[in-house]
Formats: sequence, structure tokens, C-alpha cells
Amino acid sequence: MTIAWNQFTPWGALVGGLLIGLASALYLLGNGRIAGIAGIVASPLRAMFSGTSLLPERTRLLFLGGLFGSPWVWRLFAPLPVASVDVGSLGLVAAGLFVGFGVRMGNGCTSGHGVCGLSRFSLRSLANVLAFMGAGFVTVFVLRHVV
Repeated sequence: MTIAWNQFTPWGALVGGLLIGLASALYLLGNGRIAGIAGIVASPLRAMFSGTSLLPERTRLLFLGGLFGSPWVWRLFAPLPVASVDVGSLGLVAAGLFVGFGVRMGNGCTSGHGVCGLSRFSLRSLANVLAFMGAGFVTVFVLRHVV
């Protein structure tokens, strides 16, 4: 593996990390809840499919609107990075199912445990982050060097 140092953007990464931290802190302070994307997505979906009002979910819906709208704001300042996926549709579906299963099994996602949980010194979040990062490392190794 090689690193393309001429495409390394430390300032963009720093600003992005600061914005993620600021958004997570503001969400916790303003709403009293952790900014875990799995929970933020699941709660309005549950309300929608159960037929209850989405009004109590307005904070979560605004948060999701910010996530979906941020690429358009980014495009005002810089071009979007090129995304490429080297796996077919079946691989993407399988990956999505594995991630969803892991989120349910670990009672949270990378943003909830990795960003918010670790910053609160949660041992449960540390165990989850070590588990999903380890699983990711093993998966990449197996797919690139064994299969």
C-alpha cells in the first residue's frame, strides 16, 4: 500500500474533524443525546413506519438534512473527491447487511461509539471500536491478500 502524499489534505481533514466534534458536542448539549447516526436514522424511520408523528423527530431530521446537504456546501469551496467502489452490487448489499448486523449487535455505530463514546471515556465504546476496527482490518487483509 502506498500513500499519495500529493493528495493528502491535512487542513481539510482538520476542519472536517473539528466540524464533526463541534456538531457532536452541540447535539449532546442541545438535545441531551449522543450523535450516533444509526440511532438518528432509525428513530424517524420507526416513527414513519409505525404511523406516529414525525414532529418529535425534527431535531434528528434536521441533523440528517445537514449530513445530506453538506456535500453541496463543500462544493462551494472545493471539488468533491472522486469515489470509486471496486465491488459489485451483491458485495455492497452484503457489506450493508454486515454493517447493519454489527450496529445492532454492538448497540451503536462508529459515530456513536467512536466519536461520542470515546470522548466520554466509555469502556463499552472502546471495546466496540476495537472490535469493529479489528474486524475491518481483518476483512481488508483477507480480501486483499488471501482471496
